[in-house]
Amino acid sequence: MKKDFLYIKIATVIEDQIASETLKLGDKLPSIRELQKLYNVSINTVRQAYLELESKSLIESRVKKGYFVSKMFRRKLSLPSVGNMTTSANDRDPEDLITKVFKTLGDNTITKFAVGGPDKSLLPIAKLNKCLINTVRKFNDSGTSYEPVQGSVNLRRNIAKWSWVLEGKLNEDDIVTTSGAMNAIFNCLMAVTKPGDTIAIESPVYFGIHQFIKSLGLKAIEIPTHPVTGIDLDALRKVLPRINVCCFISNFSNPLGSLMPDENKKELVKMLTHYDIPLIEDDLHGNLFFGAERPKPCKFYDEAGIVMWCSSVSKTLAPGYRVGWVAPGRYKDKIIRQKLVQTISTPSLFQEVVADFLEHGRYDHHLRILRSKLHTNCLKFQGAIEEYFPANTKISQPQGGFMLWLELDKKIDTAELFDLAIKQKISFAPGRMFTQLNQYNNCMRLNFALEWNEQVNADLKRLGRLVKASI
Repeated sequence: MKKDFLYIKIATVIEDQIASETLKLGDKLPSIRELQKLYNVSINTVRQAYLELESKSLIESRVKKGYFVSKMFRRKLSLPSVGNMTTSANDRDPEDLITKVFKTLGDNTITKFAVGGPDKSLLPIAKLNKCLINTVRKFNDSGTSYEPVQGSVNLRRNIAKWSWVLEGKLNEDDIVTTSGAMNAIFNCLMAVTKPGDTIAIESPVYFGIHQFIKSLGLKAIEIPTHPVTGIDLDALRKVLPRINVCCFISNFSNPLGSLMPDENKKELVKMLTHYDIPLIEDDLHGNLFFGAERPKPCKFYDEAGIVMWCSSVSKTLAPGYRVGWVAPGRYKDKIIRQKLVQTISTPSLFQEVVADFLEHGRYDHHLRILRSKLHTNCLKFQGAIEEYFPANTKISQPQGGFMLWLELDKKIDTAELFDLAIKQKISFAPGRMFTQLNQYNNCMRLNFALEWNEQVNADLKRLGRLVKASI
């Protein structure tokens, strides 16, 4: 076996031992150094093998204790159901519910499972502050001047260099900076649509996408989405003649956490290129992978310039900085013109801070720590839900990001359950927020990017009790 695949060989041996119950649930695995000596390989090879096993939830790491066979391997709860794009329109507008949920975000006494971002305890705030001060000192104008419309040259260059997953397919001139990923997506929609056009989106999908669609006068077709592999390409293929643009999250979708396989991404880009349909790709969570390597975006397979690759640091580093970007392909000139009209330029100071983090390796270091914490949290949340929620609960199994999608008993309306939970100082995102159709009323999204502690565990237990009491 080639050296590059030695880690797969080691991972397969351990996986087989777990499957045959030679290694049982909770058993401690050999240390990295022990395996390194046993197989006569590098420490990095063993780490990759353990990362591969972690990505499948076969093993879990425990701080200062080592690696153990994960109880999540013997998964008790099923995966959530796939949505139905033939469902009728929802007669209950989700916007009032969205407003209600957002009003709770300012209350620090509430455990915020509804939030779509990382808790501040998971962010390198002290390092960011130090970098911010140093950046201000470097600027002759302290960052008060306008910058080029396309965005900070320094940031664009570092994004292009850092985006190694694209294997050098981007340079600084291919990128336009934006005020976060949502601003990038909105600009992309404005560049390639007109009122009355039809857009294909995932189902369920982040509620902000629905709000964009409504504000721009577009019509949406919700494509059934599998909680593990993403959108149903066959279902999309059937409606392509009616579609003007697609907007998908290929890596760790919000709220399902699905990861589109590489072959599906390649086929998707091929299909859309044939029909000359632009793809707005939201790759916001792509760096939050639990496996051995960062998954490629659809942009990697784009030869015709139809993929508009959007991302930011809002979910990984600094939500309030509002630093995002888009590689818009053939639509770059339209995006730059729109940015000039709307904002003239984006704030330069925070862009330079992010560029510094990228350039000097701080971002890589932070992401390694963040990914480890998120994966551990994911396993703990899944374990708590299995223990505290009804046995017929269905739960997603994300391979990255920080969202869990739960499908509860059909008797439960999570919009009503939300009101009960808030009285107990617990919030979550009801499923009806993520569709314009009459579905997901018994679903919820939970954010596990919180500092795990006894309070979080207790609140999951209380939420489970509320669910049981509502059946």
